[in-house]
Amino acid sequence: MDYNDSVKNRLRRIEGQIRGVHAMMEQNKECKDVVTQLQAIRSAVDRVIGLIVASNLEQCIREELKNGQNPDEVIKEAVDLLVKSR
Repeated sequence: MDYNDSVKNRLRRIEGQIRGVHAMMEQNKECKDVVTQLQAIRSAVDRVIGLIVASNLEQCIREELKNGQNPDEVIKEAVDLLVKSR
């Protein structure tokens, strides 16, 4: 599967956020501030997972339909991936 630049850029931002949280911990910042940043990271990761699964689902369904196959199993797998991610 091809991952577009948008997804890669989101991951780079998440990397920066994680480094920022680490720096906050080194500076003994307030717990609530660290937790707030960690929640933002979790939310960003969830959005990336959703984008990847959505892209994968679309691509797989197109291929299944092109091959004359039933896409039900592909949809089930994508839903399972989303459920596991939470």
